[in-house]
Amino acid sequence: MHCPWPQNDPLMIAYHDQEWGIPVHDDTKHFEMLLLESFQAGLTWKTILHRRAGFRKAFAEFDVHKVAQFTQSDIDRLLLDAGIIRHQLKIIAAINNAKAFIAIQQEFGSFNRYIWKFTGGQPINNFFKVHAEIPAKTSISDQLSKDLKKRGFKFMGSTICYAYMQAAGLVNDHLLSCPYR
Repeated sequence: MHCPWPQNDPLMIAYHDQEWGIPVHDDTKHFEMLLLESFQAGLTWKTILHRRAGFRKAFAEFDVHKVAQFTQSDIDRLLLDAGIIRHQLKIIAAINNAKAFIAIQQEFGSFNRYIWKFTGGQPINNFFKVHAEIPAKTSISDQLSKDLKKRGFKFMGSTICYAYMQAAGLVNDHLLSCPYR
C-alpha cells in the first residue's frame, strides 16, 4: 500500500515513487526543493508540483547563481508568469534565499555539507503505520528553521523545513506499508 497523500494524481504518484524521501546530495536539487517548498507555504504540494516546469523555466533551471542575480525587472516578469505562483513576497524571498544559499555554500563548501549536519549525515528513518502519525514539524526542523532564518532565509518556518527534509530525503516518512520505504 502506497502512502495515501499522492491520491490518484499521476504526477504526485511519480513524485512519491521516484523522488520523495530519496536522499539528495546535489546542491542544485537542494535549491530547487527549498524554492518549491517556500512557495508551498499556505498551499498544497499538488499545486506546486503541477507548476514545477513553470518554476524551472521561470527560475533559470534552479541555477542558484542566476537566481541570486535577479533584478526588479525579473520580479516584474515573474509577477506576470502564469506558470508559477505569482506572490511578490515569495518571489522576492526566492531571490534573497538564493543569496543566503550561496553564502552557506561558501561557508561550508557546499549546501549539502551544511544541511546533512542536522541529521548527523544520515537520513532519519521513521516508522509510521498511518499518515496521521507523521508530524508537521519536529525539533530538528525547528532547529533548521531557526538557523536558516538567522542566515537570512525567508518563508522557511519549521513546517516548510520539515516538508523540505522529507522531500530531500533527510527524513524518510514513507509508511511501513509503502513499497518505496
